[in-house]
Amino acid sequence: MSKVKLTTNQYGKAENRLMRVYRDSERHEIRDLNVTSQLWGDFETAHTEGNNEHVVATDTQKNTVFAKAKELGVSSPEQFLLGLGEHFTSNFDWVTGGRWAAEEYGWSRINDHNHSFYKSAPETRTAVLTRDGDTTNLISGFYGLTVLKTTESGFVGYPKDKYTTLPETDDRILATDIATRWIYNSTDLDFEGVYRQVKEIILDSFTDHYSHALQHTLYQMGEKVIEAVPEIDEIRFSCPNKHHFLYDIERFGLENPNEVLIVADRPYGLIEATFTRDGVEENKDAWAQIAGFC
Repeated sequence: MSKVKLTTNQYGKAENRLMRVYRDSERHEIRDLNVTSQLWGDFETAHTEGNNEHVVATDTQKNTVFAKAKELGVSSPEQFLLGLGEHFTSNFDWVTGGRWAAEEYGWSRINDHNHSFYKSAPETRTAVLTRDGDTTNLISGFYGLTVLKTTESGFVGYPKDKYTTLPETDDRILATDIATRWIYNSTDLDFEGVYRQVKEIILDSFTDHYSHALQHTLYQMGEKVIEAVPEIDEIRFSCPNKHHFLYDIERFGLENPNEVLIVADRPYGLIEATFTRDGVEENKDAWAQIAGFC
C-alpha cells in the first residue's frame, strides 16, 4: 500500500487576460479583467492512476472564460465569477466547487471620446468566489490605492527600550497603499454600487480624523464600512506604513519645519487587521483561499 495520501488539490487555468468591448452604440464601453479558474472535486485518479476522465482541461476552462464574457457579459467581476462558478458546478457532476478570481483594471475616456480610453484607476479591483457544495463565499476588494495626508497624524506614547531611536511626533505625514477585501453576506445586490460606496467611505475615513497610528485609521475605515453597508459583515486591511522622515538640512544652514522629507521605501511597518460586525464570527475558511493576509 502507498504511504502517500492525496488531500487538498485544485487545478485550472490562471491569469486569462480578458477585455470585453461593448459596441451596442457609437459610444463603446470596456471591461478589462485578469481571470483565474480552479476546480475542486473528484480528481483523485488523475493523480494516483493517470486517469483523466474527470479532468476538465485547463484549455477548456480558458475557452469557457472567454465564451462566458460574450454569453453573460461583464457587468461586474463578481457577477462574472458567479456565472463561471455556476457553469462548472452544474455541467460536470464530479466538480463539487472551485475558486474563481478576477482582477479588474479601470479605464476612463480620453476627453469624453466615444471609443478612446486611458488606463486611469489608481487601484486594482479584486474579486474571489469559492464554492464548496452548498457553501459560497464571495470576497471583493482592491489593492494599490496610495493615499497620503501631510498633517493630522502623529505617533506618541509607545513603549521604549534601549533599542528605541524613533522620536515621538504629533505632526507627521501619514501615507499607505491600501489593500482591502470584504466578504459579502449576499450575492443578490448591486456590486458596482457597493464597490463605489465602500471605496468612497474608505477614502473619506482616511481624511476625517486625527490619526494616532495607522492602526487607529484602519479601525475608522472598517467601522464606517460595516456601519454603512449592510451587505458586508467582515472587512480586512493590509497596509504598509510608507515612512516620510524629516531630512537634516539644518547642517546646511537651512530651517526645515517639516517641509523637506526623505521617502523610505523599505523597511516599512505593515499593519493588518480584520473587522467584523458585532455578533458575526470571522470566516476563516473563506480567507484560507486568499494569499497573504488580504
